[in-house]
Amino acid sequence: MTRPDPLPGVAVAALLLVAAPAAAQDALSFGRTAAGELTADDARVEDGGPRFDAWTFSTREGQRVELTLASADFDAWLEVWPAGGEAEGPAWSDDDSLSGTDARLRFTAPAGDWVVRARGFESDALGAYALTLTERPPAPRAPRPAGIRVGRSVAGELSDRDPETEDGLKYDAWALRLRQGERVLVTLTSDAFDPLLQIGRGAGDDFAELAVNDDDGQGLNSRLVFEAPASGEFLIRVRPVGDDDGAYVLAVAEAPPVAPALAMDWGATVEGDLTLTDGLNADGAVVDVYRFSGREGQRAQVDVVSADFDAYVELRADADPALILAEDDDGGPEGTDSRLLFTLPADGDYRVEVRAFAPGGVGAYAVSLTEAAPERAADPLAFGTRIEGVIDDTDPRDSADRGYDSFVFSGVEGQRVQAILRSGDFDAFLRIGAAEGDFSDLASDDDGLGEGTDSRLNFTLPADGDYVLRVSPLAPDTDGLYALELIDRGPKPEPGSLLVGASVRGTLTEADDAAADGSWFDSYRVHAKAGEPLRIELASNAFDAFVMVGREKADGGFEVLGSDDDSLSDTHARLDWEPDEDGDYVIRAGSFGPQEAGGYVLSVAHAPKP
Repeated sequence: MTRPDPLPGVAVAALLLVAAPAAAQDALSFGRTAAGELTADDARVEDGGPRFDAWTFSTREGQRVELTLASADFDAWLEVWPAGGEAEGPAWSDDDSLSGTDARLRFTAPAGDWVVRARGFESDALGAYALTLTERPPAPRAPRPAGIRVGRSVAGELSDRDPETEDGLKYDAWALRLRQGERVLVTLTSDAFDPLLQIGRGAGDDFAELAVNDDDGQGLNSRLVFEAPASGEFLIRVRPVGDDDGAYVLAVAEAPPVAPALAMDWGATVEGDLTLTDGLNADGAVVDVYRFSGREGQRAQVDVVSADFDAYVELRADADPALILAEDDDGGPEGTDSRLLFTLPADGDYRVEVRAFAPGGVGAYAVSLTEAAPERAADPLAFGTRIEGVIDDTDPRDSADRGYDSFVFSGVEGQRVQAILRSGDFDAFLRIGAAEGDFSDLASDDDGLGEGTDSRLNFTLPADGDYVLRVSPLAPDTDGLYALELIDRGPKPEPGSLLVGASVRGTLTEADDAAADGSWFDSYRVHAKAGEPLRIELASNAFDAFVMVGREKADGGFEVLGSDDDSLSDTHARLDWEPDEDGDYVIRAGSFGPQEAGGYVLSVAHAPKP
């Protein structure tokens, strides 16, 4: 990284939440361009991500900042982090806002010290770049908004004379008076820029957004339905998605009526036709609505089938139609058909809303309402036990029309569990999820046992609590006998130790630690010195060797600093790696593919001199 001399008066703060080794930092000065280069020696973003350089600058309260990162060698990515404090993510980031693949950030900053990450979008991004820090002049003052009435349209133009949002985008504001409950259809069209439409209250920096739309589903123009929550004046903001400007047309009209709800009975199938003249739902989408009555605990299955459009279905309570209880896009058994399964939370009326996934989709469809088999309480399952069961027509079914059985067990954070599902009658499918609330997969497995179509699921529990295993066939409308076994694999193994200049023999087995892809690995801790390059070799005649070096993170994750698959030979790994600082590192000796086992030899030595 080529760096200018640090400038006086600019704070240099500690950079937190970056991948070790820590990146050196130099200061940026307003009105200057710094030349830099991403190299293979630079620090990485967490989890083996792109290399980055770190730069610092300071701001005063309300200072308007522009940062640009331009490179002919890689797709530029800019991030600005608060310095000297913990943060879950960058305060501002950007990819391609400047031109092509160059990045630009515009923002109004509070007083403070900041760290800029100059990086690429891709993990292998390297090369020269230019980083520029500029203080932007004050934005033009926002004029009093011009008025617009329902039933009217106005022509306008965005230009450099207009006020700007906090992130530096131009906007025009129009005032619209509405009565409480009045519904309007607002459209924004432009051939000059990609328009974005906002409705809210307040002015300038105090603007509070109430509704927003980017694309109307037919193109880049914007369209939304807005219902006034109270009588008074509302502001319509016209702005671009990017940094473009030009002419536009804004129109406000009375909104089409709310779609009426048609009665629907359990067990019924209704043929319908979705058209652009149908009513709108609370979000402004063209829908057909059906109302049915249900009772608490009743399990509803709703199917929408259409050859004309990509079906989308939503379930809402009639008493609160703005709240979506369940929704589905392509969960049906065929193509873009929809299916949702939901257990009704209370006695009362419910609404099924049928629409197209993309706005503007129309055509014929069929919607059906079926009472599905009710959920059953999950059976308890103890570690170390093997149980036998059967999937048949009496079991509840999931959205893919697969019958399933559920089993609950308790575990603790960090516990490694393994579930094995065998069946001679169907292709076994295993899923695990938290016991609380509606079931949602945390992990799943199809053929992981490596013996035909049986399943083996390895999973590390993220927290203390109860978990549910779901046993089912992979395909719908199949049933038969199965056997399920739950195994406690214990806590995560502690790394062994290895000295530079030594070799170790080991064996991968299913008792070892497992990566997210199901591959097993052993860990070894090694002490390395900054500037002393190492050669790490992993050889095995039993599996395709894969080696990584990195550091364990406080949250239990692993920060990859280097890795290799086949550099030694077709299936043997060799990694030449140089640490940036003294310290303890972890080498993972593992397989490239899932559930590969066998013996190996791992060696760590000083790399030969060139």
